[in-house]
Amino acid sequence: MPEPAPARQLEVLVAEDNEFDVHLTVAAFRDAKVPNRVTWVSDGEAAIAYLKQTGEYAQAPRPDLILLDLKLPKMDGFQVLETIKADPQLKNIPVVVVSGHSDDGQIARAYELQASAFVVKPSEVDEYFAAIRSLKELWFHAASPAPKPDSPG
Repeated sequence: MPEPAPARQLEVLVAEDNEFDVHLTVAAFRDAKVPNRVTWVSDGEAAIAYLKQTGEYAQAPRPDLILLDLKLPKMDGFQVLETIKADPQLKNIPVVVVSGHSDDGQIARAYELQASAFVVKPSEVDEYFAAIRSLKELWFHAASPAPKPDSPG
């Protein structure tokens, strides 16, 4: 059987205002068998600037996966998700909502706005780490990433 082609580096954008959760997320992705880079933005406006490659993010790579908190400053996660899914250049990027709340209304709204998944942040550190590792396993090892467009928007 021939050797598989080397995997390209997968880009992950984490839009999260809790620095501790970001550190756990980065650690969970660190041991992935697939090369990856995790980039962090701490508010909704920065997430959109990153995705649209504006301002300080003019050279930002297009993410293969976005982990999106709902409670972001400047622009909440729902507004970010709505903006992503309304943009023809961004709408095929999978967005996983990661929230500290399990409110059915929020979950329903996230899926209505075309979130790929909704993960409730467990309160225990080990459980949170395990949840993020499960996401990593799914998106890096089982799912195929969406093709990237030939040129940015």
